[in-house]
Amino acid sequence: MTSKVRIRLWSTNVQHLTSVAEQLVSIAKKAGVEVRGPVPLPVKRLVVPVLRLPHGEGTKVYEKWEMRIHKRLIDIAADEKVMRQIMRVRVPDDVYIELELLR
Repeated sequence: MTSKVRIRLWSTNVQHLTSVAEQLVSIAKKAGVEVRGPVPLPVKRLVVPVLRLPHGEGTKVYEKWEMRIHKRLIDIAADEKVMRQIMRVRVPDDVYIELELLR
């Protein structure tokens, strides 16, 4: 019995994220199962304005630090064999994966 698996990936490093997504899609295509994705989701921008030092009598000057979180979504109609191969994929420390089993 095949079921659908929704894989959510997110990371601050785009290169690592795309390499993991390509590995997952290639595993599914080699097995001959239906694949949708990777679908790029909107990028989340976290901006932190910080007051620059030294600040004394002059005007206030701010530095802006930004962190971007990139997201991808992949749907796979996977069986047990494909799921075992997906679980064996080496994932860098800065890439996070969430698997959701759909009916």
